[in-house]
Amino acid sequence: MSSDIPTIDFSGFLNGDPKTRLEVSKSIVEAFRTYGFVSLTHHPVPLAEVSQAFEWTKLFFDLPADSKALAPHPPGFLHHRGYSHPGREKVSNLTRGTDTESSLSQTRQIPDIKESYEIGSENYPDQPNIWIPQDILPGFQEFMTKFYWTLAEFSKEIAKALALGIGLENEDYFEPFFTGHHNQLRLLHYPEIDAKILEEGRGVRVSAHCDWGTFTLLFQDDCGGLEIESPTNPGEFIKVDPVENACLVNIGDLMARWSNDYLRSTSHRVGLPPLQDRYTSTGGKRTTRARYSIPYFVTTTPESVIECLPPFTDEAHPAKYPPITQWDYSKSKSSMQYS
Repeated sequence: MSSDIPTIDFSGFLNGDPKTRLEVSKSIVEAFRTYGFVSLTHHPVPLAEVSQAFEWTKLFFDLPADSKALAPHPPGFLHHRGYSHPGREKVSNLTRGTDTESSLSQTRQIPDIKESYEIGSENYPDQPNIWIPQDILPGFQEFMTKFYWTLAEFSKEIAKALALGIGLENEDYFEPFFTGHHNQLRLLHYPEIDAKILEEGRGVRVSAHCDWGTFTLLFQDDCGGLEIESPTNPGEFIKVDPVENACLVNIGDLMARWSNDYLRSTSHRVGLPPLQDRYTSTGGKRTTRARYSIPYFVTTTPESVIECLPPFTDEAHPAKYPPITQWDYSKSKSSMQYS
């Protein structure tokens, strides 16, 4: 089954009159209420720049393993930058303080078969970037730094649309919370793999999880495989087909907490590609297609206190969650992803 996540023309918000901007904003919010996801076309990120980002991503992951290892993700979870080899990170819905170490150990028995590279702001001293040496891939650092800030500007427009769509006093309400320096650009490669490993449950591409920031921008290739939890049948996952030239945007846990779950943080995963594109065959061995995607995780300053916004709480609808800082919530989640 495929989902019918709404596809919305974002140019109406970027270039429209106040009435049109409000209409687009409310449509986006309604998609987030129902699915937690929306697909935005005619967004402000140049399509040529998106294509270049995928070209650079493939060039990086095509490097020999010893070259990629020159930009290693540090041990532990506090410094979330650099390269992680397949199986290094395990994504899940586990939370420190709620779930046990035995739950973590059990979850990690089935690895995520993906490799990733994490990039942040060059002006975030607590999370310095770990770049591959320039002579190995000249131009990579320069392009990715520029692309990071292109997506930061796009994210600020989405934050304005959210403020309008949920009825806050002005569209710049979220501006003090989002400096752009605390977001994360992730390059992802799901390598070709023996199909039996996935079919028999000995590995997955990405386990079911919710993002734990405020919202995420996602660019993906045409391979397919993304699935989201059904809004009407919990536990059932439905496929999300890629939309050409669109950016998929989804709500994360912090924005759900801010809105008292008025906006939905939806569990999602990456499974097998669609049947017709699922395998290549070599010598009788069935191999899944490689897949590339580029998520951009948007979040607030670490000291920001996330507590229920006024439109979403009253005597009949008390706040579901206690106030928490972005940093404390992030630690509770990220500490369960890296052993």
